[in-house]
Amino acid sequence: MYTIPFLDLPPLRAALGSVTLPGSKSISNRILLMAALAEGRTEIHGLLDADDTQVMLAALRSLGVAWQRDGSVVSVQGMAGRVPQPQAELFLGNAGTAMRPLAAALALLAARDGGDYQLRGVARMHERPIGDLVDALRGFGCRVECLAQEGYPPLRLHGPSSLRLDQPVRVRGDVSSQFLTALLMALPLVATRDIVIEVEGELISKPYIDITLALLARFGVVVRREGWQRFTLPAGCRLRAPGVVHVEGDASAASYFIGLGSLAAQGEPLRIDGVGRDALQGDVRFADAAAAMGADIRLEPNALLVQRGRWPLRGIEWDCIAIPDAAMTLAVMALYADSPTLLTGIGSWRVKETDRIAAMATELRKLGAQVDEGDTWLRVHPLRDWRAASIHTYDDHRMAMCFSLAALNPLIASAPVPVRIQDPACVAKTYPEYFETFFGLVQADAADVPVVCVDGPTASGKGTLADEVARALGFWVLDSGALYRAAALAAQRTGIDWQDEAAVAALAATLPLRFLGGRVLLDGDDITDALRDEAIGLGASTVAALPSVRQALHALQLGFRRAPGLVADGRDMGTAIFPDAALKVFLTATAEQRAERRHKQLISKGIPTTMAGLLADLQARDARDKTRSASPLKPAEDAKRLDNSDLSIEASVQQVLAWWAETRPFTGKD
Repeated sequence: MYTIPFLDLPPLRAALGSVTLPGSKSISNRILLMAALAEGRTEIHGLLDADDTQVMLAALRSLGVAWQRDGSVVSVQGMAGRVPQPQAELFLGNAGTAMRPLAAALALLAARDGGDYQLRGVARMHERPIGDLVDALRGFGCRVECLAQEGYPPLRLHGPSSLRLDQPVRVRGDVSSQFLTALLMALPLVATRDIVIEVEGELISKPYIDITLALLARFGVVVRREGWQRFTLPAGCRLRAPGVVHVEGDASAASYFIGLGSLAAQGEPLRIDGVGRDALQGDVRFADAAAAMGADIRLEPNALLVQRGRWPLRGIEWDCIAIPDAAMTLAVMALYADSPTLLTGIGSWRVKETDRIAAMATELRKLGAQVDEGDTWLRVHPLRDWRAASIHTYDDHRMAMCFSLAALNPLIASAPVPVRIQDPACVAKTYPEYFETFFGLVQADAADVPVVCVDGPTASGKGTLADEVARALGFWVLDSGALYRAAALAAQRTGIDWQDEAAVAALAATLPLRFLGGRVLLDGDDITDALRDEAIGLGASTVAALPSVRQALHALQLGFRRAPGLVADGRDMGTAIFPDAALKVFLTATAEQRAERRHKQLISKGIPTTMAGLLADLQARDARDKTRSASPLKPAEDAKRLDNSDLSIEASVQQVLAWWAETRPFTGKD
């Protein structure tokens, strides 16, 4: 219902734990297309579930390719080189790993068999050059039209036309390795004779070509390579399904956690499962660059163990031509070094999801860093006097993920600052769960974690408001009103007498509670409805009278304060539990309005009630809450008053978000 285009990261101070990487984007989309073009059925395990693979799967379905998902396994029935649909319009988002190889495959198939296909993407995709691939396909005799600007998508691929396969085709290698990959994957469709590809200029991102060649071999096509300049597909080669294939973890995504461990894992290494010493992906070599900066890294066959070694990190000069995507993380790590870091061989950054050299320089400077840039290089100087910055991500998933490491500035900054990541949802392109995973590994001082308190009387709507504000901010939520009921329910389920103060207190201190979307989870079990049981209500009253239980639940509530932030609702959140909260809201409405809301709620559930009875009950509760000796109901002195008698929930949420914006230290125009 509500969206807010940023995620605020508090100052972070440590990292601990383990992470299992999502599947590699590069491998996932290569395997999907090869499986679709091949003879037979391919069962794919560990496929990345993200925007780029979803647009590839949607495109394949539009072309008539049959595939199905069963849990984490995707099965693709290959079309044996014959497209079922002779016409299609495909939208490919900003996925270069879908646009380039699909363009090559459909251009060749349309030339051989006839067909008419249009390939489009988002606006940024239409700014990413594809002219070198188009020229190579035209060299084979394919009919390829650039529908807007020559050399850029959108494209129209149609036929039939006469293919010319007797002469080597030339393709530039210094703009993107995806052009060569696209040809290597598509040409087995028409390999009636040996087909030769010659690369002009220095081939960048050679490890990505290694991935392509290795996967082609899995699908039965062995390409002959002469250095990095000449590739020959043998006559008669064809793609054949390997049966079962596994996608290894994303080595580019591993770079963020390698960086995290290098900066903040002390005493015990951060474990990264999914890639290791035996990885196909060249981006695993990012570990070499991190080690050169001083990180302590151990490689296992399918895992990496990383922890801080040298501190501060060492400034380095590194040729990143083999790790163009992962190298972005080095630019942020460079802020924590003892001397400037020079990254070279990154000219391909200019034609990625955004102009990454310009974007990186701009956003690093917001933090206060000195940055020098050239056409193919970037120099980043160490930073000690950090500024609270709102990082623009340019709809680029890697910008959002690598700048999350800037929140670790307390490890080196003269004064810790928070960091705002704009449009955090852009990580869905390759790693939808990135921030959830990140927050599961990092640690912050409680005082640095922001809290929004929503206090108010019974039936004021504070629970609904807290849920929606938390969802908008990406924060955790605490429904304090459910705690005593949850303690009573947990005691009942474990056979503890509600009068056994010591036993109930011990249980309450470690209740594995989580609040999500208006539901209450106890150790993963949804107990929302069970908490409404009348007997549990009586039990809650019993345990609430036990001092040790109250003390235990007070400590439990404080434990909910963890990164990135917390929205807590109750009657004394802003006065007794979180008196230092960044924002305190006291929510109220007239007793008549609250009674009417409660009446509608109960009637909708088939529970008989009367307005007069509800109003009298609410007025009596208000009186008790205001006069009780322990934490009486009253607004905190610095609370914002919000009377929502005549406000919709949407309006109430927007008001709280506006107040929140006023508390943040970020200045200037985003």
